[in-house]
Amino acid sequence: LMVMAFEAGNELLTILGDKTNAEFCKQTVLRLKKHIPEMNTSKQAAALLALAKLIPPEKANTEVLAKNGVHGMSTFYGYYMLNARAEAGDYQGALNNIREYWGGMLDLGATTFWEDFDINWLKNAARIDQPVPEGKIDVHATYGDYCYKGYRHSLCHGWASGPTSWLTQYVLGIKVIEPGCKKIKLDPHLCDLKWVKGSFPTPYGVVEIEHTKTSSGEIKTTYKVPEEVQIIR
Repeated sequence: LMVMAFEAGNELLTILGDKTNAEFCKQTVLRLKKHIPEMNTSKQAAALLALAKLIPPEKANTEVLAKNGVHGMSTFYGYYMLNARAEAGDYQGALNNIREYWGGMLDLGATTFWEDFDINWLKNAARIDQPVPEGKIDVHATYGDYCYKGYRHSLCHGWASGPTSWLTQYVLGIKVIEPGCKKIKLDPHLCDLKWVKGSFPTPYGVVEIEHTKTSSGEIKTTYKVPEEVQIIR
C-alpha cells in the first residue's frame, strides 16, 4: 500500500508541478521496493504485491489468487484481488469470483453488500429477508469478525462495493487516461458475457456505452459521449 500511495503521490505532484515533493515520493518508492515480502498463501498479500508491481501479477494469480475458489476472500480486499487477477489477464477468473462471492450474499437475500462475508456462511444459512426458520442459521446474528460481530455487522457497507468499479473498468472497459476525463480509452473484456451496457459520469456529462459480442466473437461497440470527451479505442 505504501508503494502504491507514494507512486500516486508522485503522479499527482508531477501534474501539479511540485517537482520537489514528486521527487521525494519517487525516491521513497525506490527505497520501499528494496524489500519484497512473501505472499505466504495470503490472497490479500498476493494482490497488493502484484498491484504494487513487486511481483508479476501472473505469479500472484497462479500461485495464490486462482487457488481454492473464493475461500480467503474478503469484502474489502476482494476488490484488490479482482484487480490483480485482471492485471494477470484472468478476467474470467475474476468475474467468476464476483458471481460466487458477491453472488453468495445475493443468494442470501442481500440487496446491498456486507461489511464482512465468508463463503462458508452459506451452509445451512437462512435468508436475511425472511424470518429464520427453525434449524437454520441466522447469518446476521451469528457471524462477523473483529469489531463487527453479530448485529454490529453492517449489511450495507461501501467498502464491499468493489465489483461496481471493477466491472466498469475491466468489463465495460472504461479507463480515464487524461485528467478531467477529457480522454477515455475503451478496452472491454466481456469474458463469457454476450453483452454489457453501462454509463460513466464525467465533469461534462454522462458517457453511455454498450458492447455486444457477435457470433464470430468480435465485440461491437456503440457509445454516446459529451463533445468534450474523446474516446480512444
